[in-house]
Amino acid sequence: MKNFKINRRSLIKGLAAGLLYPLPSARSAETVDVVMTVLGPIQPGEMGVTLPHEHVLVDFIGWKKTGKHRWNSDEVCPVVLPHLEQLKQLGCKTLVECSPNFIGRDPALLKRLSKESGLNILTNTGLYAAANEQFVPDYARSETADQLAKRWTQESEEGIDGTGVKPGFIKIGVKNGPLNEIDQKLVRAACLTHKETGLAIACHSGGNGAIADEMRILKEEGVRGDALVWVHAQNEQDMDLLMQAVDFGVWVSYDKVNHNSMEKDIARILQYKQQGALSNLHLSHDAGWYSPGQENGGDFRPFDAIFTALLPALKDIGFTDDEIKQITQTNPQQAFTITKRLL
Repeated sequence: MKNFKINRRSLIKGLAAGLLYPLPSARSAETVDVVMTVLGPIQPGEMGVTLPHEHVLVDFIGWKKTGKHRWNSDEVCPVVLPHLEQLKQLGCKTLVECSPNFIGRDPALLKRLSKESGLNILTNTGLYAAANEQFVPDYARSETADQLAKRWTQESEEGIDGTGVKPGFIKIGVKNGPLNEIDQKLVRAACLTHKETGLAIACHSGGNGAIADEMRILKEEGVRGDALVWVHAQNEQDMDLLMQAVDFGVWVSYDKVNHNSMEKDIARILQYKQQGALSNLHLSHDAGWYSPGQENGGDFRPFDAIFTALLPALKDIGFTDDEIKQITQTNPQQAFTITKRLL
């Protein structure tokens, strides 16, 4: 990455002129022009302002013990619904719910909350191997990437657990790099599922170059970078590596915004702007987290900081309305549109 700043400036100028490769709005892809919510397909433009990484319910008890016996929807809804109603009042229209299978995914609950709140909600297919692999079921260790992809593709085509709710994206989780065998298998299975379904891949990524291994596997499977949402990219301190991912087309998810880190959040997002990464940036809180087994679901974190603090602050330091729209609407719409993004 020698002369990175000079090369990067040239790259941005080339992109602005449309000389090097198309901007995200013009990416070549096999597009069916829908986004799949828990209530069915919508047009991408109907997503409006979107939070691309949030949680309604998360159960960390482990894959063998978790299940819907652990919570009661009639108890969950009164806790969660006011936060979703507040979110809608703040101008948000879509919430991407990222709790994976075996960690609290409940399509029926999300369907009910979507109807009662008026928000679009997306759920997912996939598996999560971070956190010491305690959420990886036995079958995922013995099956091949192709077999896992068939499972996930079946959920995409037929719905999840008999609910009729279809996933709007693939959610996987991996540990720090270099990726181990199960991590690589999940990334490869996600690529194979993407090639069949066009669903975006949201990958919880550890540090130590995990994203580099993910990009390598995408290239090996013939999948473009813009099929991948790099979850928790704010944890990456190596800006050269982050910009390599941006140049490959990866969506960079800055998804830990909160009131207690606002000064840091503003400075980092300004850095992304200065590096020319706004066309790939997502903003979210990674909030919510109703916790089964805790009284009233524990300390449920609201989804408000972006709207009440971050966006006003970004406007105060010169972010334009078009730039705000890019990172809160255009980028998530493009990322979660069902599209086969192949090399």
